[in-house]
Amino acid sequence: MTDVLDDMDRLVGLTPEDALFKARRFRPEFVDGTEICRASVLHPANDQGLGADLRLALGLRMAQLNAHKTLAADYRAQLLALEPTPQIIALADGATDLEEPLATIARHVDLITLEPIKATAGDIARLAAAGFSNPQIVALSELIAFVNFQVRVATGLSLMRSA
Repeated sequence: MTDVLDDMDRLVGLTPEDALFKARRFRPEFVDGTEICRASVLHPANDQGLGADLRLALGLRMAQLNAHKTLAADYRAQLLALEPTPQIIALADGATDLEEPLATIARHVDLITLEPIKATAGDIARLAAAGFSNPQIVALSELIAFVNFQVRVATGLSLMRSA
């Protein structure tokens, strides 16, 4: 069992002395897997033309859509460290009146985050029509899935911690 804090521990405020921290280490493959996934979607070796600033802005946008203040603050700090453009900041902060292709990305991220059941093949076609390649659409889908997973795990751990 490792006593190294991971990103999820930090988000929830766990320390190695916490019972919940120790309980997470009963399944180290989940702890390690989450951290590996986080690194691979936020800072992949091949970003497919979707830079770290865009990825962090979308992470911030999704954290805010999910009303997860701690995660939103974390994404905001990481994003601001990259000195993003005003357009990327607007995307992160929930703007919808964006230039293309950011407007299409924003609509897609919002849909999948808030109402995934309403998503159709047409939504993927809109991303392609906006100029995104299949690898970019897959990378975007992985990012959306991970950040929404991250919100749910952090929320669940916070609830368990407060019980």
